Amino acid sequence: MTTVWFLLILISMPNAPSVKYSGYIYPNEEECMAAKYELMESYNGKSTEYKLTTQMDSFCIEFESFPIKGLNKIKGIE
Repeated sequence: MTTVWFLLILISMPNAPSVKYSGYIYPNEEECMAAKYELMESYNGKSTEYKLTTQMDSFCIEFESFPIKGLNKIKGIE
């Protein structure tokens, strides 16, 4: 088993039938937290009108996974 970090993104909008979600896998906590920071900075830079109709939050979650072929290679880790 190997440890991966999953960036979970939750989005809610008025009149949507459900909460939307998306996610990305990172090989370590630092990369996940950096991606989360950039995402939330982008959201916080949006207009007040946008934020009144779009609620977003994100979380970095540690997860024990079977090895994912190419995960470290993509991130430049040998």
